[in-house]
Amino acid sequence: MKPLLHNRDVLPVIAPVAIGALILAVWQGTCTVLAVPDYLFPAPSAIGHALTANWLTLLGALVGTLRVTLLAFALAVVGGTAVALLFAQSRLIEISLLPYAIMLQVTPIVAIAPLIIIMIDDTFVSLVICAAVVAIFPIISNTTIGLKAVDPGLLAYFRMVRASRWQQLVRLRVPSAVPFFLAGLRVSSGLSLIGAVVAEFVAGTGGHSAGLAYEILQAGFQLDMPRMFAALLLITVAGVAMALAMAGLSRIALAWHGTGGDEH
Repeated sequence: MKPLLHNRDVLPVIAPVAIGALILAVWQGTCTVLAVPDYLFPAPSAIGHALTANWLTLLGALVGTLRVTLLAFALAVVGGTAVALLFAQSRLIEISLLPYAIMLQVTPIVAIAPLIIIMIDDTFVSLVICAAVVAIFPIISNTTIGLKAVDPGLLAYFRMVRASRWQQLVRLRVPSAVPFFLAGLRVSSGLSLIGAVVAEFVAGTGGHSAGLAYEILQAGFQLDMPRMFAALLLITVAGVAMALAMAGLSRIALAWHGTGGDEH
């Protein structure tokens, strides 16, 4: 059994932490020496104080944003995978519907979010849909490419033995699409968070379901820059956590996928 940690595994953790500590030290020192007011550009210590002083409100806002993000991500994965499977089965369907999928990708969410929010009475549902629209295209694109990136020799063999379209899909196309699908997950997870925050900015709703974007807006109106930066920090931490989770999932899935391939 391999050791749990190697030097090359520790270095990617130590190096970013060291750089981050250096940046924070320079940031804090500059704000202290130049006596920069907190309402212009807060020091890390002021941000930390705002985070601890408002932790309950900010934690609730973080939970609200993560609810939208995770539901939108799940919706994008299910919907994007279904569309990709459909594209892989019919060239006519792909060339007919792909332009509309691209339109969703290139249209700014800030342009269509107000329309979605107006059309749907439930604000939470409209936020989830907006975020899913942002996150769905990488799943469609990567999975479609993976389903088509099969070995021509294997495809010819499957056709020679008269394998059904379902057998070709399950035993050949889906296994070849796993790495592409996982790459799409890593991109889509970040986009779902971005879509959720942008949709919250557009909606601008408060109440118990308010997210971090609403906290940022309120802090901006009140010129409470430390609180604004604290909310931004939580968004960043959430994004990094999702990226790390997707990276870990990809390593586990690819290791299992490789083992399965070796057994055959």
